[in-house]
Amino acid sequence: MLAALRESLQPSTQIIVAAPDRGRSECSHSVTTDRPLQIQQLGEDQYAIDGTPVDCVRIALSTFAKDVDVVVSGINAGANLGIDLLVSGTFAAAREAAILGKPALAISHYRHPDVPKTWQHVGRWLTPVWQRWTAHLAYGDQRQPIAPLWNVNLPAIDPSIELVDVVECRVDPTPHERQTQILDGVFHSKSDFHNRGRIPGGDVEHCFAGKITISQIRSLGL
Repeated sequence: MLAALRESLQPSTQIIVAAPDRGRSECSHSVTTDRPLQIQQLGEDQYAIDGTPVDCVRIALSTFAKDVDVVVSGINAGANLGIDLLVSGTFAAAREAAILGKPALAISHYRHPDVPKTWQHVGRWLTPVWQRWTAHLAYGDQRQPIAPLWNVNLPAIDPSIELVDVVECRVDPTPHERQTQILDGVFHSKSDFHNRGRIPGGDVEHCFAGKITISQIRSLGL
């Protein structure tokens, strides 16, 4: 996923990678405060950190990446839409960067069992997103309480499609419908992610309909 993100950026762009050294799914905005964090340099401008995504942003922006212009988090293998932003480590990393004054994007890719899970198409799909992002930084309203912060989701559609519609939309606050029960002292919970509830015009509806969604976050909530 990191490789796909790097390849989607212009070759002349200087990129500094700071990423967790293992999977940190659904860790939200958690940080590590009870132990020192280990940093391993894997190559030029490439660092693996044994902490959360937010730890990675804090360390990078306070030490070896103080002067970066933009922070990009992802690409997450799975959608981060609607209420899921509250538990997403991918989005939390971008939010932390925005809190610290750096324009930031979180990028995720919705996956569906019926659609091939490839990455080669990501570069061309993200081209219009980068174009909109550049224009936003040049002409957007910079008087926000936090730095510009976008949440982007790619749809689960045929990866051979060249052009995908891009829509700017609100974050859908609809909660998941869950079936829950306790059996022999063990709590069980499940939901139907692909058929989840949604509001008209929200990011869930548009992404599930095959569009690239961009949601601009204007506050520390949704």
